[in-house]
Amino acid sequence: MLCQKDAFLCAAKGTRISIAFTKRLGAGFFGGEGFILQKLEGDGMAFVHAGGTVKEFQLEGQTLRVDTGCIVGFTEGVDYAIERAGNLKSMFFGGEGLFLATLSGHGTVFLQSLPFSRMCDRILAHAPSAGG
Repeated sequence: MLCQKDAFLCAAKGTRISIAFTKRLGAGFFGGEGFILQKLEGDGMAFVHAGGTVKEFQLEGQTLRVDTGCIVGFTEGVDYAIERAGNLKSMFFGGEGLFLATLSGHGTVFLQSLPFSRMCDRILAHAPSAGG
């Protein structure tokens, strides 16, 4: 399984942790996670960090387009790329950012509904201000 950097929490004996590099230049620059992904292999149980609700999708040749921060991880056989989020109007006023991750191929994808950065933004938005 490939997962976002810093996602690994702990694992049972039999799990190997290494790094994998994104295969596409655009995914490394604009994907929000950089060029390095964590690779988990073996027969042990592993725990990874995710926020909100985690949803598992089985891809059988389909394509998913999702916010780059919502990817928890995916199995090998899933192709990961980055593309623009529509036209200029939707990119700047749509609220989803400039780029989307495209996941296609055959394998399993795990998505999260509340990435850590988005959770921090929500907490800060409701925190008391300096004067009150």
